Amino acid sequence: MSDQQSVEAAWRLLAAWLKANAPVSYASLLPRAPEPAIETADAALRQRLGFPLPVELAALWRMCGGVEHQELGCDEEGEVASGAFLPGGVILSPVDALRPRLPDHTGTDWWGGAPVVPWLTGDEAGSESGHWVGDHGVGRWSLDSLIGVGQKVAYPSIAAYLNTVYRTLTDGPADAMSPAVPGVVWGCLTWERHEAPLLDEALRHWAPVHQVTTTI
Repeated sequence: MSDQQSVEAAWRLLAAWLKANAPVSYASLLPRAPEPAIETADAALRQRLGFPLPVELAALWRMCGGVEHQELGCDEEGEVASGAFLPGGVILSPVDALRPRLPDHTGTDWWGGAPVVPWLTGDEAGSESGHWVGDHGVGRWSLDSLIGVGQKVAYPSIAAYLNTVYRTLTDGPADAMSPAVPGVVWGCLTWERHEAPLLDEALRHWAPVHQVTTTI
């Protein structure tokens, strides 16, 4: 199975789970990115950094071009982001993915030429951290510490990451990917830490996907 086919298969499984179990998160999925946007991203990387758009990321964008958070009338505090259904945050659009990656106005590439592209972020306002993808896998990035970015791989591919999310949702264990565990609130899949939850008023409406048992 090719990289493209692997991503497509993994994405279909995850999207089907969202449709059945977290319909508001499913409604947040944008349609495929326009082909010119993908081509523009590839051309910008080649011309300004000397490497092409990772095949897997292009394949994902041809399935989903990002997310658009849905308005939740019951979420008076604005705590729940319907499109943040992945433990790593939200899927970046082609434009948003390249914004932190391309050299700045001085021509400086703060990523040290690493042939990787951001594709997930947990802080949409500034996109200062998240997950990158390159031909050799997926790892974490932070603008505060870009030394060695692209070297430490957490997952061998986007497909592997998405499949791990799906297995965590369906088979568990709930904390297979991080201390944050999956749950659904108002039709949205979100990931919460039991010890230090981010949700406040919405927490009492949040139902974990897997029941957590505590051993002493």
